Amino acid sequence: MSKRLEKKIALITAAGAGIGRASAIKFAREGARVIVNDINVDLAEQTLAFIIEQGGQGEVMVADVTDQQAVEKMVKQSHQALGQLDIVFCNAGGSLPSAYAEVSDDEFETIYALNFRSVHYCIKAALPIMLAQQSGTFLCTSSGAGINYSPGLAAYGAAKAGLTSLARSIAVEYGSQGIRANVIAPGPIETPSLRAWLDSLDAKQTEKTTQSTYQQWCEHVPVGRLGNADDIANAAVFLVSDEAAFVNGVLLPVDGAIHAKLSSA
Repeated sequence: MSKRLEKKIALITAAGAGIGRASAIKFAREGARVIVNDINVDLAEQTLAFIIEQGGQGEVMVADVTDQQAVEKMVKQSHQALGQLDIVFCNAGGSLPSAYAEVSDDEFETIYALNFRSVHYCIKAALPIMLAQQSGTFLCTSSGAGINYSPGLAAYGAAKAGLTSLARSIAVEYGSQGIRANVIAPGPIETPSLRAWLDSLDAKQTEKTTQSTYQQWCEHVPVGRLGNADDIANAAVFLVSDEAAFVNGVLLPVDGAIHAKLSSA
C-alpha cells in the first residue's frame, strides 16, 4: 500500500486531542514524520505514543501558538532537527459561544489570537523555509462559523473567516514557488467538550422536549449525524498530499452538507 506522505515532515498544532490528534495519527500512518505540537505536554506525549505504537515516527514540540516567539522557536528547532518542513497544519483554535455584545475587548483579542494570529505566526515562521525548499503546504482549520452565521460565534467566526483570505493570498503570491495553502472547514464535530456543552443546554431548558439538543443538531446535518475527528483527518491527508498538487487557495467544507443546505436556502 502506498503511503501518500512518505518522507514528509509535518507540523500539526493543537495535536494533543480531537482533530489534531486524529490528523497526527493519520499523517503518521501515511508515512509522515509528525511534529506533535500542543500547549499541554501530557496530551502531546499521548498522541506521540499512539503514533509510535502504530509504527510511526514523530516528536513533541510544546509551545503556545499564540506566542510569536514560541512559534518561531518551535519552527526553527523543528527545521534544524529534521532538515526540512513540508507540511504545516495550523489546527489550533476554539471558542465558547457568547453573544457579540457580551464579548469584551480582551475576550475578543483572546479569541482572535488563538484562531487567527496563531496561524499567521506559523505561516510567517515556516514560509521562508518552504520558499528555500521551493515546496511546502499549509493547511488551516477554519469552521462553518467562518462561512455562515453560527449563534454566539461572531468573534470566532470573524477570525476563522480571515483564514480563507490569508490562505488564498499565500496560494496566489507563492504558488509559482511551490507553495500551497488551503483551508478546511469542519462542521459540528462530536467531541467530549461539544457533547458536554449540548447536554448542558438540555439541563438549562425549563420545558421538556421530545428531542435532546444533540438529536436536534444531528437532524440539522443533512447526512443525519455529527462529524468525527477522523472525517476531518481523512480530508486533511488528501489536501496536504501530492495528490492535491493542483489544489491551492481552496476552502473545503467537511460538514455533511450543512454549507450546501444553507447556501440553497
